[in-house]
Amino acid sequence: MTELRFVHLGFGPESVEYTEAWEEQRRVHAARFADETGDTCLLLEHDPVYTAGRRTDPSERPLDGTPVIDVDRGGKITWHGPGQLVGYPIMKLPRPVDVVAHVRRLEEALIRTAAEFGVETTRVEGRSGVWVLGDPVEERPRIGGLSLDFDPRIGDDEFDARLNGPEYAPSNAGQRREDRKLAAIGIRVAKGVTMHGFSFNVNPDSTWFDRIIPCGIRDAGVTSLSYELGREVTIAEVLPVVERHLKDVLEHAELKPREVERETAPAAG
Repeated sequence: MTELRFVHLGFGPESVEYTEAWEEQRRVHAARFADETGDTCLLLEHDPVYTAGRRTDPSERPLDGTPVIDVDRGGKITWHGPGQLVGYPIMKLPRPVDVVAHVRRLEEALIRTAAEFGVETTRVEGRSGVWVLGDPVEERPRIGGLSLDFDPRIGDDEFDARLNGPEYAPSNAGQRREDRKLAAIGIRVAKGVTMHGFSFNVNPDSTWFDRIIPCGIRDAGVTSLSYELGREVTIAEVLPVVERHLKDVLEHAELKPREVERETAPAAG
C-alpha cells in the first residue's frame, strides 16, 4: 500500500460545512482513481448536520422536520458536528473489493486510539463501528421502574424513545450502563476507491443524537471519549493519535482482493 497522506480541512472555528467536504471528497476520489494522487485521509470537524445513508428508514429521521442530507454511503442516519473527529480515507483497494475488510481496519485503528486514552472498546456482531460494552442486562438499572426484560424498545415496534423522555435517550446510554457507540463508520467504494469513513466522538454535545434513531439502532446509545473518561478531551489531543494508528493499520495492511467463490460444474456421469 502507498503512504497515507493526511489533509486537515478545518477544526473548531474553521469547521467544515458538510456539502463542501463532500465535494472535496469527490475531487480527491477522482484524482486517486486516476493515480494523480496517493491514498489520502481528510480529517475535520463538521458544522452540525444530520446525514442519512442509503438504508435509512423514514421513521429514523428527526420528528421535528430538521433537515437531513441524504448521502451515497452505506449505513443509516447519524449526526456530525463540533467535538467529533471525522475522517474520510480515500484509498484504492484491490479488486474484487473487500468492503468488510476495509471497515474492520478502520475499526481497529479507532479501537487502538481509544485504548491509548484508557477506554476499552470492541466490535459488536452485526453492528459496525466501535463500541463500549454495557453491563449484563440483569445488572443494569431499571428504566422507569420496569425490569429491562420488558424494555419496550425491543418488544414494541411502535415504541419511539424520542417521545418518552430522557430515560430512553441515546445520549443517556452510559447512565443506563448499556452498549454505546463511540465511533460510527459508513463508507462507499466506487471504481475500487473508498469514500466517506468514520466519526469519532471526542467531546460533542451528545444530545444531538436524541432527535434521531442513531444508525437505526433502538436498544443502544452513543457515548464520547470525554464521557467515558470523566474529563474533557479535545480534538487536538486525539488527532495525532488517530493519525498514528490509521497510518500503522492502513499502511501495513496485507491487502488481498475478496475471494470469489465459484460453483464447480458437476462431473459428467
